[in-house]
Amino acid sequence: MKPAGLPRVVVTQPLHTAVLQRLQEVADVEMNPGPEPWPAPELRRRAAAAEALLAFMTDHVDEAFLAACPRLRLIACALKGADNFDLAACHRRGVAVSVVPDLLTAPTAELAVGLLIALGRHVRHGDELVRTGRFAGWRPILYGAGLDGATVGVLGFGRVGQAVAARLQGFGCRMVGHDPAAPAPPGVAPMPLEAVLSAADALVLALPLSPATRHILDARRLAALQPHALVVNVARGSLVDEEAVGTALQAGRLGGYAADVFAMEDWALADRPRAIPPALLGHPRTLFTPHLGSAVAKVREAIEAAAVEAIAAFFAGAPVPGLVGGQHG
Repeated sequence: MKPAGLPRVVVTQPLHTAVLQRLQEVADVEMNPGPEPWPAPELRRRAAAAEALLAFMTDHVDEAFLAACPRLRLIACALKGADNFDLAACHRRGVAVSVVPDLLTAPTAELAVGLLIALGRHVRHGDELVRTGRFAGWRPILYGAGLDGATVGVLGFGRVGQAVAARLQGFGCRMVGHDPAAPAPPGVAPMPLEAVLSAADALVLALPLSPATRHILDARRLAALQPHALVVNVARGSLVDEEAVGTALQAGRLGGYAADVFAMEDWALADRPRAIPPALLGHPRTLFTPHLGSAVAKVREAIEAAAVEAIAAFFAGAPVPGLVGGQHG
């Protein structure tokens, strides 16, 4: 039997058992068994009477969703960047939004460094060669690019950009970077964007997605990179023009592209692509992971737990951690 008198909360992805049990102490819970998201009409139907939504990266909340869910008071996001949620519409309707701002930082930075090393050192192709059974010992092949002595550009000095820079300190690389909204972290020489592009042997994207940063790496700026440069994107897919990246790779004007994020995931953009461009998927100098930035088991459980505690605090009338814009319903 469901508990009576508790706020109704819809959870859009499965939770770890202990986290679910904690949420059930403070809420009447309906949870998607996952991992596939409910179709948008199904989610609206299930959330129509909900007072809170525990949301994940697969979700998009806009004015139409809010209109269909008039009892909604809180969206607790088990994620860091809230660009898939219309915060202005939530504010107008008195719906508070919370995020988990820092638990994703370390694992995302680790993955960025891992992708950079793997792309530069041809790990994907080396693995494929060994698995074919044709590997008969060392040969003078697959010579790549290391980090020692390289110039690495970091775009974005937020938590992830700072964490990437900290992890690169021991690799013997020179770091430059650009972020007009934040000071450079230790070890990173701040430069104008165009100077970073022209200097970088490798570029790591760690910016939030906004109208100002969408396609910040477009065809023109890709042309400013050195032809051997490597680009790693662990932030948002739409920071780059993916079609332009594919064109640059095919023309030999880009050394390689690695990504954990893709423009098709940026649900709030009405004109987002619906698939990853074939030019990227088919090119040998690409390396992809399926949005694994925070995919460390203990981290994911901690993120879920933080979102649950935001729900518990909200309905207890206590200060809510991670509120976006300081809202409180």
